[in-house]
Amino acid sequence: MFSIGLTGGIGSGKSQVADWLAEWGAAVIDTDQIAHALTASGGAAIEPLRAAFGAEAIGPDGALDRAWMRARAFGDPAARRQLESVLHPLIDRAVRDQAAQARGDYQVFVVPLLVESGRWRERVDRICVVDCDPETQVRRVQARSGLTRETIERIMSAQASRADRLAAADDIIVNDDSTDLDTLHRRVLQLHQAWYDRASRPADGRTTHG
Repeated sequence: MFSIGLTGGIGSGKSQVADWLAEWGAAVIDTDQIAHALTASGGAAIEPLRAAFGAEAIGPDGALDRAWMRARAFGDPAARRQLESVLHPLIDRAVRDQAAQARGDYQVFVVPLLVESGRWRERVDRICVVDCDPETQVRRVQARSGLTRETIERIMSAQASRADRLAAADDIIVNDDSTDLDTLHRRVLQLHQAWYDRASRPADGRTTHG
C-alpha cells in the first residue's frame, strides 16, 4: 500500500495533520500512541522498563512515570539509548502488526523521530514534514503541557534539526506562527488529494505547500 512517513518536531502540529488524514480515509499508524499504550499500566514495556531503570521508573498507577523518565532520558544520553533499546523493538513490532491489518486509501506512519532513526526512508514512499520555527514549537508546547522552556529545549536538542528534517522531506506542510487552522486545513487537504491520486503509482518529485 502507498505509504507516507509523517514527522515534525515537538509542537509542530503533526497530530492535527494525522487526525485530518484519518478522517479523510488514510490508515494512520501513530508510533506515539503505540508508545503510550506500551507504557500504560499493564503495557508490554512496563516490566522491561522496571528491570532496566528500577522501580522508581514506574508510577503508583502502574504506568511509566513520564516526568521521571523525561528528566532522566533527556539529561543522560546513555539513559535515553537504554530507553530506546527497550521501547523501539516493541514499537516496531506493533507498527508492523498494525500495518499488516490496516485498511485505508493509503497508510500514514506518524513517527516523531523518523529522520533520527535512519530506518524509515526505505519503508515509506514519501516523507512529509510538518514544519515550523523553533520559537513557535516552544510556545505551543508550553501552552499545552506547562513544561519549562529549558525542558522543551532539551527535548528539541535530542531531535533532528529543522534543517535535517527539511532535507529529508519529499513534502512539506508549513505550520508556522502565521498559519491559522483554516490555512493548515487547506494545505493538508491539498496533499491528501495528491497522495490519494498517486496511491497506486510511484511517487516522484517534491511538493511544498505553504
